[in-house]
Amino acid sequence: MVIWLNVIHNPGTHHPNDRSIASLGVRRRIDVNPIRLFETTQGSNDLGAGLPLAKLIASDISRSFSPRRCHMSSLSKVVITDFITEPLHYERSVLDGHAVVTALDVMSEDELLGKVEDADALMVYHYFHLTRKTIDRLTHCKVIVRPGVGYDGVDLEAAAARNIPVCNVPDYGTNEVADSAMSMALSLGRGTHFLNSRLRHNRGPWSVEQAAPIPRLTGRTFALLGCGRIGTATALRAKAFGMDVVFYDPYQCDGLDKSLGIRRVDSLEELLRSAYILSLHCPLTEQTRMMIGKEEIAMMPEGSFLINTARGGIVDTNSVVTALQEGRLAGAGIDVLDQEPPAADSPLLQAWRDPDHPAHDRLILTPHSAFYCDQGAEEFRTKGAKEVLRALQGQPLRNQVN
Repeated sequence: MVIWLNVIHNPGTHHPNDRSIASLGVRRRIDVNPIRLFETTQGSNDLGAGLPLAKLIASDISRSFSPRRCHMSSLSKVVITDFITEPLHYERSVLDGHAVVTALDVMSEDELLGKVEDADALMVYHYFHLTRKTIDRLTHCKVIVRPGVGYDGVDLEAAAARNIPVCNVPDYGTNEVADSAMSMALSLGRGTHFLNSRLRHNRGPWSVEQAAPIPRLTGRTFALLGCGRIGTATALRAKAFGMDVVFYDPYQCDGLDKSLGIRRVDSLEELLRSAYILSLHCPLTEQTRMMIGKEEIAMMPEGSFLINTARGGIVDTNSVVTALQEGRLAGAGIDVLDQEPPAADSPLLQAWRDPDHPAHDRLILTPHSAFYCDQGAEEFRTKGAKEVLRALQGQPLRNQVN
């Protein structure tokens, strides 16, 4: 005998977002012996003792379609592609009850194949570029969030073509990046890094003289390429050290220089020719890619310093190494590279690792870490998850970039 049972749930027992089964009846086929259908179960130790078998069957089916079980199938799918791994407590503290969050921990875009196509949202970091070949496969995606400032690693046009908004988290590491830029500038400008490196490798006398000349930083020109959130924070720090702060940023409205009490110039060349310390704080775009190369470095005063905590693709690092070798640059602090991690045969990496290289003592290299602090990590992960939640709930997005 075949029994078809209609199992219809009470919508009031479901999570507000669980509408799939709450509004539908579910039919299940059960094969039973008709003679036993109305027998009562035996045994005083059974929880269902004395109940008709049909009632137990219905009870079992009801449990199998309980709100808790059905709720899981209605949750959105959020995928963190790279960099962040379990535990995902920051993301889940925001998205629990709304989405299932998983982390793939991949190192290349090709590894995403078959893992993201049904995702309702992606959280993408910086190990690879998310290109059209992947974006075109995102049939359910409501948002791509880059939990950081830069978004050059996502094909914005491809996302826009599929009506997928791309959002970033532009403010989470403002203080940390500014602090990192200043720490590099001070360590290089005061000769601290140079002397530490020379003494560690037992080179030269135990004396400050081998680092000479070391000009006083007060009154020296601290030049910023870009004066957004991080550039402004860096400008205020450099100003506090008594430096003459100047910036070039064609996208900023008039008056920012007056409100900050710093100077503004109208061309990149004018900025470069005045820079004792050049600190980069602009996004990576088609206009800024390889913006600082051999010709631009040649415009800077001899013995100047270059700091890059923005994006690796803005600077031609081979030209930086050459300028350090030739003495055009007295030092360079590099936190970001066009390829991370760099290839083993990268001239920059070789110079940094080789104590005998003429650029070695004047080069600071860090692994894209200027943004990081414990509180900042919580901030960018939580804010990124909140932007995902806004997209899943159909709320206005705060930081859409495409």
